[in-house]
Amino acid sequence: MDDSEPTEPGRLSRRQFAKAAVAIGGASALSACMGRNGEPDVSNGPDDLSTLPARQHAWNEFLPTDDHGNDVAPRHRVLLLLNYASDGTPSDGDRKTVESAFESLERAYERGNDGLLFTVGYSPSYFERFDADLPESVDLQQPKALAPFEDPELDQQDAVVHLASDHASVVLAAEEALLGEKSEVNGVEMDADLTGVFEKADRRTGFVGSGLPAENQDAEGIPDDEPVSEDSPLFMGFKSGFKKNQASEDRVTIQDGPFADGTTHQLSKIQLKLEQWYEQDSRSQRVSKMFCPVHAEEDLVEGVGENLGDSAKMSEKGCPAHTEDHARTKGMVGHSQKSARARDDDDSPLMIRRDFDSTDGGQAGLHFVSVQRTISDFVDTREAMNGEDVAEKSAVGQKNNNGILQYMEVLRRGNFLLPPRKHRSLPKPNP
Repeated sequence: MDDSEPTEPGRLSRRQFAKAAVAIGGASALSACMGRNGEPDVSNGPDDLSTLPARQHAWNEFLPTDDHGNDVAPRHRVLLLLNYASDGTPSDGDRKTVESAFESLERAYERGNDGLLFTVGYSPSYFERFDADLPESVDLQQPKALAPFEDPELDQQDAVVHLASDHASVVLAAEEALLGEKSEVNGVEMDADLTGVFEKADRRTGFVGSGLPAENQDAEGIPDDEPVSEDSPLFMGFKSGFKKNQASEDRVTIQDGPFADGTTHQLSKIQLKLEQWYEQDSRSQRVSKMFCPVHAEEDLVEGVGENLGDSAKMSEKGCPAHTEDHARTKGMVGHSQKSARARDDDDSPLMIRRDFDSTDGGQAGLHFVSVQRTISDFVDTREAMNGEDVAEKSAVGQKNNNGILQYMEVLRRGNFLLPPRKHRSLPKPNP
């Protein structure tokens, strides 16, 4: 299917239509999407589910890569936030029902962009219903504000399901099946669904990939002259997710204890305010604030940054080590420059970003999704990105010219544990 087909005036392109269908959701949106685009030719998953990875977050081996070896993220996303429908602790019968629903999806769709990728996570509030505590090998903190200028609402829902696919109809069908509105997906009968066990508390949607932000920039928070490049995978106009800027899946995986092969999942709902970004800031300023002042001075970034290859060139240009010096002498520091200070001794990042843009509620936004071994790893990275230490020691203000802080507002934040697949269905603290 060619997402970039020309359209008649007033007629949505396939990309716009798919995005709109995912945002609306429900059986009517799924039907309209299938009627417009047809049913995608997607293979079923394996009959023997034991051949699938033990890690829910093991996505990378199933993702395509670009010419530089960077993983290419699934284009369409749905986040379902759920609450356990009963009082007390979950029963074994509920666990069996939930697991049957998830296994049905795994049989229905092959794992990957062309099929379906999904994870299931549980919040600290979910685990508080149990008498036992989580093991010491799991660092799952309650979410909180992580900067003086933040005041997010905190997600206390019990669980989150993250659905991802290159096909809008696949994430819609999977969602409908989990919510009991569709008994068969991709020719496979659903053995169970989540109704009666979980109640839907919130739904968030979005997209990532070249062309999608440009075709969906008629949202509040973006100038009316539609400045987002057709080549950009995100609203802010630059590529992210460089291979060397991402942690390995081994690095983010819990190593021991009952939740070995699991990880932690952080979710932030961010409102974007890009009027100044595009209308007042020059191209050079945007490059400096997103990457590093050196990148602007040496004209390192062409277009959205595809020419950078598999790295944003932070360490290669000495940007993290010179953050305070750049703040003092250049009056500006970059987002990637600051974030790159939170790394292991071998210069490895601490997190994998799996975020995506959104126009939920008609507002340009970003659902920042990350996985990391401990929530402390996320906190450390976020504190480095805040750059409060830089602002205190230089002419750089707390937000102005301090990376991209002034262009985003964190509205909500939640922390979740992603157990290994064998414990993903209503886990006990010590399964």
